[in-house]
Amino acid sequence: MNSKRIISVVVLNEHGVLSRISGLFAGRGYNIDTLTVAPIPDSKFSRVSIITSGDERILEQIVKQLHKLIPVYKVTETGNFVEKEMVLLKIPLGENFSGLDAILKGYNGIVANSNETYIVVMACDDSDRIGNFLKAMAKFNPVEIVRGGSVVMDM
Repeated sequence: MNSKRIISVVVLNEHGVLSRISGLFAGRGYNIDTLTVAPIPDSKFSRVSIITSGDERILEQIVKQLHKLIPVYKVTETGNFVEKEMVLLKIPLGENFSGLDAILKGYNGIVANSNETYIVVMACDDSDRIGNFLKAMAKFNPVEIVRGGSVVMDM
């Protein structure tokens, strides 16, 4: 049975760490749904946020292997996480924007930028809600969508 797994990994911020982590997944023929890496302020560490889904046995194996990597400081894969994802949509100015404000307010969205041809809207919310946001925004015929990976923080 496939299940979604959130894994937060704190690693020493050095070259090659990300390739070793992704190599664990690739070596087992497993996919990473989203991967986000960012330095932790005022430290020598980075946080790697991984969202994956699959067989429970394989996921447990990956977590055990992550614990064994030398530059890994901490692995958290269970618990209470705050998860947020961001999405950008480029919409032609010729569209009818009736109802856009209501949708943006409902999904923590804003108009992030505009020019003479397009507006770019942004939303930041839970991953599932971003999926619903994209369904609601389909009526505005976006010409480009960029969906960022989830960032997570354990509580």
